[in-house]
Amino acid sequence: MTATALWRLALRALFALAIGWHAAGAGAHEMSIAEMTMREVATGQFVWAWGAPGKSRPVSEELTPTWPEGCVGDAQTVQCPGPMAGTLSVEGVGKAYSAALVRIYWRDGQQSVHTLSGSQPSVRLFGGARDERGGLELAKVYGILGVEHILSGIDHLLFVIGLLFLVGLNKRLIGTISAFTLAHSFTLAASALGWLTLRSPPVEATIALSIVLVAAEALHDRQTWSRRWPALVAFLFGLIHGLGFAGALKDIGLPQQNIPLALLSFNLGVEAGQLLVVALAWGLVVLLRRYAFALAVKRPALYGIGALASFWTISRIVAIAG
Repeated sequence: MTATALWRLALRALFALAIGWHAAGAGAHEMSIAEMTMREVATGQFVWAWGAPGKSRPVSEELTPTWPEGCVGDAQTVQCPGPMAGTLSVEGVGKAYSAALVRIYWRDGQQSVHTLSGSQPSVRLFGGARDERGGLELAKVYGILGVEHILSGIDHLLFVIGLLFLVGLNKRLIGTISAFTLAHSFTLAASALGWLTLRSPPVEATIALSIVLVAAEALHDRQTWSRRWPALVAFLFGLIHGLGFAGALKDIGLPQQNIPLALLSFNLGVEAGQLLVVALAWGLVVLLRRYAFALAVKRPALYGIGALASFWTISRIVAIAG
């Protein structure tokens, strides 16, 4: 088989993968979150239900709550001997659903929101909306959620990988990644704190388009402005990606008593996951640079990234128009 035929076969496979992924409804960067709503109707008495899952199977077949000690529940109600206090956990979280959002409406009119994940499948309740968790515990919970989000957010990761191909593993990469970090940290904070509000569909479409553009620029060696000033490109698109991170954080929820710490911890978790990807890419390049075939990986990888991002872009624009 000739080299040209191999290229055509590789590209067909990449496009087929992109189509299959798109047709399967794979979420590009959103975590799959199941939401439980609990409403206190009397002291220690709650009615509860899972929200619409958006999946074929009911949430109750995937996730099972374990109520605090002394509380007894069925498919609709929970009865506690006094104010609900203790450990609430959800069995199965981290499998079919990457997180479970527990929203509790208390009798005094306040509400609390708790996010459980595979690494943090339980939360302590204190009989009301107040959150008495220590700062270290909150930082750990939201830091882990940040890492999980970036590592499950395939579109953000593809953008970072596109930047790696565009810039290369050299000193300029530090400035480029730092610019991306600075930009998305700014818009993440601004959006999470309510200072900046944009509709999610246009943001998601622009994120996908940013991947297409970076992949296209990385495919050639012309000295365009994106190659001359990659940090500027990373900063401008980072502003949009930060809004995507903020959308996920809004779904997860922030503890009202300690928003700054939770926000900072989530952002640091995102950065930790991002740096992990860069470090792994760096190690892979060092490991494979001695092999000649490694040089041929760049173009198929960029075509695959661009193809997948193109499908996301088109589908998200169609969703907006619809």
